[in-house]
Amino acid sequence: MEFRLVLHLSLLILLSTQQLQARVPVPALILNGESKGSVAFIDGYLQRYIRSNAQDSSGKAISMSLTEVAATISVLLGFAPPPSLPAASSSKLSQVLYPNPFDKPHAIFLLEVGGVVGYILAEPSDYTEYLNTRAGEVFKSSISGSSNAKLELPGEDEVSVVHLDRTLDFECNDACLDEELREFASWIGGSYVGSIDSSDWKLTISLSSGSTLDLHLTKKSDLQFASSLISLVTNVKKTMAKHEVLSGRRIISSEIMKGHFSGIEALTDEYGWGTIAHQGVELLQTVLVKISNMLQMAYGGKIVEVIILNEELSSESGILLDVASIPRISRVLEEASSSDTTGSEVLLVRRTLAWITGVILLISTFIGIYYLLNMPLTRDTLLYSNVKID
Repeated sequence: MEFRLVLHLSLLILLSTQQLQARVPVPALILNGESKGSVAFIDGYLQRYIRSNAQDSSGKAISMSLTEVAATISVLLGFAPPPSLPAASSSKLSQVLYPNPFDKPHAIFLLEVGGVVGYILAEPSDYTEYLNTRAGEVFKSSISGSSNAKLELPGEDEVSVVHLDRTLDFECNDACLDEELREFASWIGGSYVGSIDSSDWKLTISLSSGSTLDLHLTKKSDLQFASSLISLVTNVKKTMAKHEVLSGRRIISSEIMKGHFSGIEALTDEYGWGTIAHQGVELLQTVLVKISNMLQMAYGGKIVEVIILNEELSSESGILLDVASIPRISRVLEEASSSDTTGSEVLLVRRTLAWITGVILLISTFIGIYYLLNMPLTRDTLLYSNVKID
């Protein structure tokens, strides 16, 4: 009797546990295993650096770790991957990159978008279609692994690292902000009404999907999202202007632009993952396409854009891929000497040997010329090469 009672209680607990597990929603991050996001490599329209259909030996789409993403960027900039890269990762780079070692873009646009849930950009029609608006190739991959990575590059004399995280409110007052919002609305094809002091301060943008995004700038979240977009576009334009000045001097061979976009996080904190957040992602995609077109024109197609989508918030995971410049230490080989007297003696011996050798060569040259000038004609093998002499 007691055994049956225990058995019934065990079954009841098991069924209750299964029902609770079925009711609890599973986050998208858990569904992806160890994946924290995805990465997209956008190729140039004049030359091909990235394979669009990179697959492993079994025919499945490959996934990349952050270390492999950093190694790929390093190769595209014209530098060797780190020596600690495993053989399997090196083979994966060969599956992603075209094999020509002498044709690299030497320019990278790297943008990390924080707080973007993976399933939003998982469908090809939602993201890749935006990026395929030109002839360039697009390679997408999920990011495996949970640790961050660091892209170590040489010093400033070999690669220029430009940070795009300079915010708009750092150097812009109310009048400047009003003008920047007006220019952004004209650039993106939207409308801007009101002012900072009015209650109807609003930015309206028509999206390609047919919907309309209304950003009420009196709300802190909407203003932060719009300011992040404007800051990104402004910093890219400044970098392009600087590139045009330096391109004629040919001082720096490689260039990387690094930025982090947190505007989506501001919308999700205010509205959650609803219609507003989805429209914000769509607007960001449109902005990235326009930025991509500008960069391709400015760099003549010799640039690759890398977009990293981080599913976690910046406050939780930080930056997935950090860029660090490591100066190279030049080593000068010097000859060790015990004293200054010894060094002067060695220098005297070397000069003496050089003079003696020069005098011997000069005397030998004069003797050779004398015998050539006084040599009988019949002994000249150049003139009588067909005649057997002696």
